[in-house]
Amino acid sequence: MRLITALTTALLISTAANATTLQLYTSQSPEIAQQTVDAFQAQYPDIKVEWMRNGTSQLMNILQAEIEAGAIKPDLLLVADTINLGALKKDDRLLSYPEAPVGNFDKATYDKDMTFFGTKVITTAIAYNTKNAEAVTSWNQLLDEKNTGQIAVPSPLYSGAALNHLHSVKNVDTIGWDFYKGLAKLDIHPEGGNGPALKAVANGMAKYGIIADADVIRAKASGSPIDLIFPTEGVSFITEPVAIMKNTKNADAAKKFVDFVLSKQGQELVIKQGNLSIDKSLPSPEGFPRLEDIKLLPMDSDEAVASDKQTRETFTEIFGG
Repeated sequence: MRLITALTTALLISTAANATTLQLYTSQSPEIAQQTVDAFQAQYPDIKVEWMRNGTSQLMNILQAEIEAGAIKPDLLLVADTINLGALKKDDRLLSYPEAPVGNFDKATYDKDMTFFGTKVITTAIAYNTKNAEAVTSWNQLLDEKNTGQIAVPSPLYSGAALNHLHSVKNVDTIGWDFYKGLAKLDIHPEGGNGPALKAVANGMAKYGIIADADVIRAKASGSPIDLIFPTEGVSFITEPVAIMKNTKNADAAKKFVDFVLSKQGQELVIKQGNLSIDKSLPSPEGFPRLEDIKLLPMDSDEAVASDKQTRETFTEIFGG
């Protein structure tokens, strides 16, 4: 017994000594991030993943400070949108991975130069409290005086999904900057991410919210008085891409993480977590409409990267931040 115990202890020490540790920066919710990491580590027990969670824009601020200090910590990024990753790609901060298993995925879900890869489809639509608000069909129907102070809006200065949404709608004739100016006139103050906005709508503090689809659908399924509307003008969408930092010293292990989240097992986890998979061969989660029934608003990520500074400045001017 003592010999077996000693051998087991020696094996554990040896395994720990040989384990690779990856640093992951993610904007996934803590629960979802832990599920993703646990599932990966179950398949690759010799690779440990330490992760830090924050809003995408805040993570980019942290990363930029690390870049300036010459002390970049993450090996991997798993964040909300392609705009921030496009900026990092432009600065030659991302590792190209031409062998990534993109299979038959739509080319719109990954970078043509293979530096970042979408892992799911998340739309941003209109949530409403079913007890104190009426369903609408258009974004502009929200701009009614009776909704003054009653619309929860995540900030694009914090949330990657909100930033992607802003870039997607700012040039749409029927929405555009006029929609955001209309929100400002209603005393709406965008702040934080999707979580606080969802909570505000679910508890009745706000009648409406501009929120990511899965958050609303999960809340509805759990009994919250909340539902989701896909406006006729269309909705923005993000793919929550994964990318490997070019400076990583653990490229092989990082590529295994990318392989996992793009694999059938990884995509089945996406569905289990309540999101639409990028794998068209897999079904939609319960409660989700079919993608073909939703009008998706395209976004030019290259244009978004080029105009991002001005876009943020315009947003700040409108809301006086």
